[in-house]
Amino acid sequence: MRHNTLIRAGAAFAAVGMLTLAGCSSSSLPEEAGATGPSELDHLKIQLDFQPRGLHSVLYVGDAMGFFEDAGVVIDSVTPGKSSGETLQVVSSLTDTIGVADLPTLVLNQSKGVPVKAIGVLNQQSPLSMCSLKENVELHSPDDLRGLTISVQASGSTYLFTKALLAANGIAEDELEWVTVNPPYENYLLTGQVDVVPCYEDAELTILADHAGGADKISILDGPEYGYDAYGTGVFASDALIEQNPEAVEKFMKGFTEAFQYVIDNPEEAAEVIAASSPELAENAELYTAQIQADIAESFTSTVTEESGLGAMDDATWEKTIGTLADQGQLESVPTVDDVRDASFIDAANAE
Repeated sequence: MRHNTLIRAGAAFAAVGMLTLAGCSSSSLPEEAGATGPSELDHLKIQLDFQPRGLHSVLYVGDAMGFFEDAGVVIDSVTPGKSSGETLQVVSSLTDTIGVADLPTLVLNQSKGVPVKAIGVLNQQSPLSMCSLKENVELHSPDDLRGLTISVQASGSTYLFTKALLAANGIAEDELEWVTVNPPYENYLLTGQVDVVPCYEDAELTILADHAGGADKISILDGPEYGYDAYGTGVFASDALIEQNPEAVEKFMKGFTEAFQYVIDNPEEAAEVIAASSPELAENAELYTAQIQADIAESFTSTVTEESGLGAMDDATWEKTIGTLADQGQLESVPTVDDVRDASFIDAANAE
């Protein structure tokens, strides 16, 4: 199972506290990394889905190390977010901002009329799973979720994942007791207030393992193994930005692919770039390294990227992502693949 590799990757940051990451406030890159630039360059902003984590290194490295500027784009700011759902809503009306979001959540929002399209993929497979403390509950199959208390955020990727996973396995939502909280909801698990939480295997899982006393203390129910067949996190733009300034999007994706390769080749240096972007993140380099290594091991690449390049999207995986949500009744209307993605920019970047 993929979580064995991800837990091993997390061992590098045993001394890092969970609240250090979760408590980060909004920050941006140092001014010298891209606050100004030649007038002929396009200017864009980046809106993240959460507080900085390992996979965001592609964006931070692209800015701080000049990959975006070399491609013709100046990044004016990188702003942390609170959830994929909120980020999708904010960026949908902007013509100067690239967003980062969970792609199934993008499908859900697009089906409700939010005018956005995915332009590249970070996680070729969703890293979402269910996690519990073994001493309280062991998760062998989705049936073990029945009767448990779960903490979730009221919206966003983890909420969508939880609902979809239950639906895929014939479990009614009222068979669990739901506790609606704001992040960091992992604390509710560690203090015994809930039995299970949805967690990203490239983020919260490794933190939970550290605070629980080791990887062997955590029980994991792998989302993709039990019916959540979908993309993970990706980058997106508003329809308006794509229509009004496609050249800027194309330049951005060129820098994105080059930064992506640099992160894979240099995970420790990439982690240092995120840590250096704000005093609040300065102690998190080992944490980010572990998260990046987890993504390298499990989700940054696939047979699609081997053929078409990093960040590439294929229609078959999009159809699975849309179908997973549609089959489980998560969508008010079912969008087409063309509705939710524009692959032309990543394809052009990888063709160079």
